[in-house]
Amino acid sequence: MTKKPFKTIGIGIAFSPNLKANLFEAARLALLFQSKLAIIHVGEASEDKLKTLKTILNNFKKEHLDYEVVFKSGNPVDVILNASEEKNIDLLIIGAAKKEKLFTYYVGSIARQITRKAKCSLLLLINPSIERLPCQHIVVNGLIDPKTEQTIATAFYVGSKLKAEKLTIVEEIKQNEIAVKVDDDKTLRKATILKERLANRERSRINHVIDDIPEEFTKNIVVKSQPIFGTQGYSIGHYAQIARADLLIMNAPTKMTFWDRLFPHDIEHILTELPTDVLIIQ
Repeated sequence: MTKKPFKTIGIGIAFSPNLKANLFEAARLALLFQSKLAIIHVGEASEDKLKTLKTILNNFKKEHLDYEVVFKSGNPVDVILNASEEKNIDLLIIGAAKKEKLFTYYVGSIARQITRKAKCSLLLLINPSIERLPCQHIVVNGLIDPKTEQTIATAFYVGSKLKAEKLTIVEEIKQNEIAVKVDDDKTLRKATILKERLANRERSRINHVIDDIPEEFTKNIVVKSQPIFGTQGYSIGHYAQIARADLLIMNAPTKMTFWDRLFPHDIEHILTELPTDVLIIQ
């Protein structure tokens, strides 16, 4: 794994009440990851807008924050996606909105389209803060997938930079792998033994992945392996919520067709009800 997976961080902004908090979050991450920051605004440039941005970002002048501002009119989804490619953005930050009646966070239509189409990694922020909030617990998926090894490696990199205390790798095991109908003590024991075997298999697989990660990223964090049985995406989202994780890290979806959206799975479950900040690794 490269030591700098995020060379350029991008953030789409609107001149809304959350502007300062969003910029503070993006600037802090750019400094932590030693990245350049590209600030994308869908709209015309103006002296007032530039003055507002400069005033906010002057808070990071002493740290020599490297940033540029991109102004471009057009369809918000197209503008942000095109700017992300033009500026070689590795990590795009998107703000998520709160659905007051349900007390949950969800990704709005524009952000959802960007999430499905982006070719870079994405960070969905549900509660941006001007003051830095500690990231104590990170949850990352450990499912069997070609992308998982890189996602776990990146999770350790992020955890080390954010000085997280704990990282939990969740292996979601599909219920159909336990093909035992439980109707008496004998079948219950059989199902229990099968679950334990599957859990041990997953732990062994994850341990091999961790062994290949540089010690500088693993030495100061408590690592836990957590097999769970259930629907992929929904199960890990629920676990992250129950475990009060500060950040959930997931693989980017391999495909996103009409049928995937009609019958939600994996990332779609997460987007429906964000349990915490979510980092999607491309």
